[in-house]
Amino acid sequence: MTQARKLVKRRNSIRNIRKITRTMELISTARFSRAMNRATAAVAYTERITKLVGDLVRAGLEATHPLLQEQPEPRRALMLVLTGNRGMCAGYNSSVLRLGYAQLNELRNNLPEVCLEVSGKRGISAFRFRKIEPDETFTHFEDKPSFEEVDVLADRYIEWFETGRIDRLNVVYVKFDSISKQQAVVETLLPLTELVGDEQPDEAPPGDRQHEFFPSAESILDEVVPMSFKVKLFKCFLDAAVSEQVARMLAMKAATENADGMIRQLTMIYNRARQGQITSELLEIIGGAEALSG
Repeated sequence: MTQARKLVKRRNSIRNIRKITRTMELISTARFSRAMNRATAAVAYTERITKLVGDLVRAGLEATHPLLQEQPEPRRALMLVLTGNRGMCAGYNSSVLRLGYAQLNELRNNLPEVCLEVSGKRGISAFRFRKIEPDETFTHFEDKPSFEEVDVLADRYIEWFETGRIDRLNVVYVKFDSISKQQAVVETLLPLTELVGDEQPDEAPPGDRQHEFFPSAESILDEVVPMSFKVKLFKCFLDAAVSEQVARMLAMKAATENADGMIRQLTMIYNRARQGQITSELLEIIGGAEALSG
């Protein structure tokens, strides 16, 4: 009887845990849907504005922009690591942190000055556990980062880059490719050298060019290039938010399924124990009846 009671108590505990994991799975699914819609909406805009800047800088013009200029000998770098404020999302945070540790060591070995900024309570506590104190921390970016919040960071990074306080900006985050594929990556957002690419400028005479710029190519670059950087940084935050919700949704789904399996197993063990107990009691009753009749 004692064994059966223990099984019932354990099964009830697992059922309570299952309720929690199932609820978290549903919440993560809803948050993932919202974050996915925002990230998808930003993809087309990001690609279009990136192509526009690339066309401008490859048009064979004399116009340029400070954010496109790469330092021949960079000395100061800033690394931004995007993690979550909460756990229970499988290997999401650990994958970013592993890559972040490696990237930080590489930068410190190659550059004399490296600044570290971390977003997310998990990343902040992990770096401090390793006796690495970030220069700046952020905990207000949740599963719905706003462009206004990211814009504040972007303006500071642009100012630092243009004044020479940093020569390079690396962002470590989990890139969202699909619901079945997310991977931790390091992207260099400043300078915006990938916008120039390896293509050669258009060498056609000015009269044969297909682009006309008004009021001027310089003024267009002054507006479009900083916006391109801001959109790319915002896309990093959106990808990180989507990837975190996917990881948590899948982790809670797996936990719920494991709880279902444990409940079925405990129910089977309980039924066997209960059946054995009933059989034993019946045998005792029959034995007692035979003794009285004899």
